[in-house]
Amino acid sequence: MKLSIDHVTDFSYDTEVTHSIQYLRLTPQPSSGQQILHWHLDAPGSVHRTLDTYGNILHVCTVDQPHQGITIRAQGTAEISADEQPERENRIPPEIFLRTSPLTEPSDAMREFARGFAPAREQAQAGRHQLIELMSALLERIPYRSGMTHAQSSAADAFAQGFGVCQDHSHIFIACCRWLGIPARYVSGYVHAGDDQHIASHAWAEAWVEDAWYSFDVSNGLSTTNHHLKLAHGIDYLDASPVRGIRWGGGAECMRAYALVDQVDRRAAEEQAQQ
Repeated sequence: MKLSIDHVTDFSYDTEVTHSIQYLRLTPQPSSGQQILHWHLDAPGSVHRTLDTYGNILHVCTVDQPHQGITIRAQGTAEISADEQPERENRIPPEIFLRTSPLTEPSDAMREFARGFAPAREQAQAGRHQLIELMSALLERIPYRSGMTHAQSSAADAFAQGFGVCQDHSHIFIACCRWLGIPARYVSGYVHAGDDQHIASHAWAEAWVEDAWYSFDVSNGLSTTNHHLKLAHGIDYLDASPVRGIRWGGGAECMRAYALVDQVDRRAAEEQAQQ
């Protein structure tokens, strides 16, 4: 499947910003499951490209002139494998992703919830199937509902609330995996969920089972990623967020963002049929 991505993030401020720095993880890398056909990142100021601690492509965007807004746009096309393609390459040891964080620290209630999946620790070959069961049970326990949590909500907060979005589902799943002794990491990217364009910036999790990184999209109940384009991964949302930054001045901030994902081959077929 070929996907076309158009992701725009727009910041505006009440007063003038004297200096700002944005950390952008908006450029996907080729892997066994995705081929990047074309990609372009448009950002203001001085832009420096590097790799972060986890091997993600990181652009550091520095604007050192007074401004009252900035716009960042990522566009491109990618081909996603129709077959399941777990990631086996490791730039750093998987055990790094057993480390917890404030956003993924499990509560007592979460530990009790995960306890029923504890055999996954000892049964390596059955581990993935049990994590699929964990994913399904988690979505049933914490239904998807927007507006109940926010970007700073922890896994424990969302679990206690009883509702959450993709970020919350991923943090809770990761916290449960790590408590079970299974390395797990947070993933940011895009998903194509239907026939038409969708607002489709997304988050899911990957867990190290059967000597590979397998994906678990709790919000959509999917254990395959043939509709997903991965941008970055890390310990939690803070490590893999597509856009994070700091600024001096500006007062109140308004951020508007959209990410449209379209299936290129479907669109081309429709255009051909109309001719």
